[in-house]
Amino acid sequence: MDALRGIAVSPGIVVGKALLLGAAETHVPRRTISPKEIDREQQRFRDAVAGAITDLSVLRRRTEGQLGAETAKIFSFHEGMLQDRTLLDPILATIASQRLNAEAAVSEQFDMLTQQFRAMKSDVFEQKVDDLLDLHRRVLGKLMGEEEDRIARLTEPAVIIAHELTPSQAAAIGHGKALAFVTESGGQTGHVSIVFRAIGLPAVVGCKDATVHVQDGDEVIVDGDSGVMIVRPDAAAREEFLKRGAAAQQLRTVISANASLEPVTLDGTRIQLLGNIEFPEEVQAVLRNGGDGVGLYRTEFLFLTGEETPDEETQYQSYKRTVELLAGRTCILRTLDLGADKWTQGMLQEPERNPFLGLRSIRFSLKNQPMFKTQLRAILRASAHGPLRIMFPLVSTLMELRQARLILRDVMEELDEEGVAIDQRPKVGIMIEVPSAALMARTFAAEADFFSIGTNDLVQYTLAVDRGNERVANLYTAASPAVLQLVKNVIRSGRHVGIETSLCGEIAGDPVFTMLLLGMGLRTLSMVPAQIPVVKRVVRSVDIGLCERLARKVGSFDSERQIQTMLRDELRKLDPANFGGWAAA
Repeated sequence: MDALRGIAVSPGIVVGKALLLGAAETHVPRRTISPKEIDREQQRFRDAVAGAITDLSVLRRRTEGQLGAETAKIFSFHEGMLQDRTLLDPILATIASQRLNAEAAVSEQFDMLTQQFRAMKSDVFEQKVDDLLDLHRRVLGKLMGEEEDRIARLTEPAVIIAHELTPSQAAAIGHGKALAFVTESGGQTGHVSIVFRAIGLPAVVGCKDATVHVQDGDEVIVDGDSGVMIVRPDAAAREEFLKRGAAAQQLRTVISANASLEPVTLDGTRIQLLGNIEFPEEVQAVLRNGGDGVGLYRTEFLFLTGEETPDEETQYQSYKRTVELLAGRTCILRTLDLGADKWTQGMLQEPERNPFLGLRSIRFSLKNQPMFKTQLRAILRASAHGPLRIMFPLVSTLMELRQARLILRDVMEELDEEGVAIDQRPKVGIMIEVPSAALMARTFAAEADFFSIGTNDLVQYTLAVDRGNERVANLYTAASPAVLQLVKNVIRSGRHVGIETSLCGEIAGDPVFTMLLLGMGLRTLSMVPAQIPVVKRVVRSVDIGLCERLARKVGSFDSERQIQTMLRDELRKLDPANFGGWAAA
């Protein structure tokens, strides 16, 4: 029995059989074949290459139509490599001379080429290593069976274990085939972690060597509450974790039973609790959990989870559906937060070395105006069906906000000329996610209609900690005095000018932070729908005076450890029976 520790990102405890995905390079079957099998193995290899070339051709044509011929060149290059006899012939020869199965021969040749390219000590050859790795995966995927086929063949839901998963992979697997998710990479607030929480299944990320310790079919326990995976548990461990899971679920059921109650503090202050969503269907979860509306609609997931870039009509129908389901309630729609994801980087001829500090979010939209205008047209058309606010992500300079508003105005004029009904005065706000925006919040407040503080990225950029890197996960904390000072400055700036300020980062749904956020002056929080009842329970248990005194105490501390300890102690005092688990996390 092995116990592996990672980062808990979605609660719950389950026991199930493991299914490993995306581990082709580390779990390649190797066997000696008989002379009679040589022709068959060589043909398997040829068929795999032909299938990979077909996939690349489709991808090249799609990319050329959507992003232009220049961007599509990378796939033409890949097609050419897979037709190069200097690559193919040695693999065929290895199958025959060493009597190796096709998978092993492919890996041997690609590994040798990769080592040769890296030995060149040249940036040009180093960049080609990524091309080789991509082709390696493609050909092996064809030989070993596509992951989609393996998932489709499942006769019962399994625990999905992988080095990493993309948001689209996680969303595509969903409830029907998964019991839980475990990945070796990732952090608390990465995109795929957000999808795990939205799906509502237990998940652990940053679980080092998970694919090494687990084999397909192994029984595992996934504890999404504490971030642990138990491999091949004994009877005692299985019984203990099942009991803990049942107790945790019972607590969630008790708290959720009060979801319909108003989020009002003991002294009568009404707090607005909103939900973060990725898809229109999640509106039902927001309302079911007692939410007041949607505080963050992450529209990029429409792009990240589809086979093709969604056109204007597809986006319009999605946004319209969301507005209609909310029936007049708050809806804040964030424009594309793309650029630091595999979907975008994979289409670049030369992927960025550090995409989180590169052409992402509003910068990406401003550089790709046809795509941006298409989205704005869809948003504005949907605004005719109900209240819809527009929010620009990762704004770092006033010029970016002004450019985005200018493009929005141009699109509005185009729609007016076409006679299309839209909201003529849509509210436009920004996400405060970088220190420059937080420090200049007073200036931004003069030109924005509202603020939403995105603490996930604000923590990352303030502390210089990659929020998706499990190696520095212990350094990533919103309890940092520096981060809290920036949050406080944004709240004060918004209050000074009289614009609404909300917070939509992950800490909005963490009951440990609820009292502090209220004490700092926030009256609107947006979170994962499932966390709304928990936060509502805290809201209904406190008065604003208590929260303000706590915020003043925290403001005098100079270490995150002091802050976390005090916040957990105060939460535990409120209701030891129900909040003790969260306070001990």
